[in-house]
Amino acid sequence: MSQSLPDRISDAAALLLGKHTVRCPHPGCTVRIRYRAVTTDEVQRLIALATDHTRHGPQS
Repeated sequence: MSQSLPDRISDAAALLLGKHTVRCPHPGCTVRIRYRAVTTDEVQRLIALATDHTRHGPQS
């Protein structure tokens, strides 16, 4: 997965502010979830949501 330079800069800036970013690994999908100060259970839920393209991808 290759990110554009503006996306990489945005993610780096968010990380400096204490936020974490999880992106969908599906090619062409622009879904990203940023989180900060959440419980471990919520982190796992957000990661599962972001990385499962069938949960947020186009409905057929």
